[in-house]
Amino acid sequence: MSLLSPAFDASGLRDYAYDWAVVDVETSGLVARRDRVLSLAVVTLGPDGEQTDEFSTFLDPGCDPGPVHVHGLTSERLRGAPVFDRVAPRIAAMLRDRVLVAHNAQFDYDFLAHEFARAGAALPVARRLCTLALNRRVDPPTEDLGLGTLAAHYGVPQVRAHDALDDTRVLAGVLRASLREAARLELPLPFVSCPPRQDPRFAPRTPKTPCAYRNPGRPEPGGPLVQGMKVAITGETLTPRAELERQAVEAGLNVMASVSRHTSALVTNDASSGSGKARRALAEGVPVLDESTFVRLLGDVRPGTPHERTRNSEAAIASPATPPAPAGTPQPVQEPMPSAVLIPGPAPAATSTPPRPAHPAAQGRPLSGRRVLVLGGTHPDAVAARGRIVELGGAAAINLSSSVTDVVLLAGGERDRRMKRITALAFPTHEAPWLDAPVITPLARQGGGPAAPRVLPRGGVIDLPQPSGSAAVPWTVTATWAQQTSCEIDVVAFVVDEDEQVCFDEDFVFYGAPENPGGTVRLHSDGPTEQTIGVDLAALPPSARKVVVAAAIDGSPTFGDVGAIHISSGPGPSAAPLVQATLDAATTERTLLLTELYRRGPLWRLRTVGQGYDQGLGALARGYGVDVAD
Repeated sequence: MSLLSPAFDASGLRDYAYDWAVVDVETSGLVARRDRVLSLAVVTLGPDGEQTDEFSTFLDPGCDPGPVHVHGLTSERLRGAPVFDRVAPRIAAMLRDRVLVAHNAQFDYDFLAHEFARAGAALPVARRLCTLALNRRVDPPTEDLGLGTLAAHYGVPQVRAHDALDDTRVLAGVLRASLREAARLELPLPFVSCPPRQDPRFAPRTPKTPCAYRNPGRPEPGGPLVQGMKVAITGETLTPRAELERQAVEAGLNVMASVSRHTSALVTNDASSGSGKARRALAEGVPVLDESTFVRLLGDVRPGTPHERTRNSEAAIASPATPPAPAGTPQPVQEPMPSAVLIPGPAPAATSTPPRPAHPAAQGRPLSGRRVLVLGGTHPDAVAARGRIVELGGAAAINLSSSVTDVVLLAGGERDRRMKRITALAFPTHEAPWLDAPVITPLARQGGGPAAPRVLPRGGVIDLPQPSGSAAVPWTVTATWAQQTSCEIDVVAFVVDEDEQVCFDEDFVFYGAPENPGGTVRLHSDGPTEQTIGVDLAALPPSARKVVVAAAIDGSPTFGDVGAIHISSGPGPSAAPLVQATLDAATTERTLLLTELYRRGPLWRLRTVGQGYDQGLGALARGYGVDVAD
């Protein structure tokens, strides 16, 4: 099947014509550094969309095949299959000089990268394209963005789901159709440059058991240590470092890899060594213990306050929570905005003005179910217009997609590069006064579309639906922004305890460490304008009270230059989002808190934040107890 169709101008596809390698893998689990590929298939396409080659094989993983009820690949079926090393050259030849394509591409890419690393070779892929991310941009009127749902929407026949070769053929058809839609809307493709994920800096460390106790702070001079205290060790020690750390952990202390203002004590035999930890301890006034004193104090560590006890007691005294919602139905609740995390240095600048009173015409919510794109205007004018859209019950779009129902032009909006396509596709276009009293044209919708996600304002809070069944899926928070040429934006996450502090440094998830050691929080890079944080809420330890999702600018621009950040959140990467928000009041800030997922009694809640700071990511991380280089 070609990308071209009789009804489509072939010249419009020139920017979408590449050599493609469409890939699907079936695996023994979900963690690439641990689990193995059981079967894989590759279909190659030329720039015209015509298939040029295909290959598929079962593989001997050398381990238990995992969830057979999902992929159907028993040990008996895999017996006699080649090991990955045998087929690696064939796979490499098909991938080389092509764009790797997969549905949820980071998953397939990571597994292939680890398999190639085990085979002593590098994965020969420079760029990848995720059809899931591409369809989030296109935004077709489907119930979700699963491969089967998209195949049905685009008219691609599917024979055997979870069969690698059939899934790859289906995905090739979905890719062709998605590229046609992207060309129709003139959407840039969300290519991701592929770093060597087998590089050690991307490999999470061996999972560390979270400390079971709250940090009680620093010891009194000459006083005992208390379980939960954060200690760091630097320099040469008489006792082997690993043994000293083991004794500390067994005593209930939290051994950290760095020093912050929340460190309880630094253990060193040479406080004047000039090491990074020693310098930071001196700057922060952290008590310093020599090794012999520390070993003596380990013999009498006092009981601490367990995280579990704190969680249960809070649940008992908390005000009655909203009853658990049925799966898929978030329940709104009202809570005050949280206090901001403290950051050393000058006071941070808040991002938004106090909420405005609701316009009288907003009572009828005439824009409910509509998605409105604002073009032009100054930054404050655009912020006010998007706020007005939300007041009227609508969703504020920041990119053109097939789900946009209306376009509002502020001053200069007619010069936006997207106006040519908006005019050609006859999107309803309005001047700014339309928002004062919008006249609504009924929507001509295609059938089968999802229910519109609930629109949350800044500070809005919902109860997350309780997971149903035994197979809980990660909760995802996706941040999207307009295409940038002057800077890059990084989405990060902090897993913090009751004191708004990470339990250990590895609970800071960012581009250089895209998952925490337990694999409960992961960063997915879906393209230059979109990144996702996935959180396995059911697997988080009791010490994890909150997951903070933030964005940071790499470069001199500010969020006033970047504009709005759109947030969508739901259960799993391919599910339709249940909630969305547009956070756009930032001006001079370079870091922005986006959302918080936090415990409230037996429930998890999501809160949109929109709080920004002029300082960079390093200062934000230090506020949460992580010492990083700026």
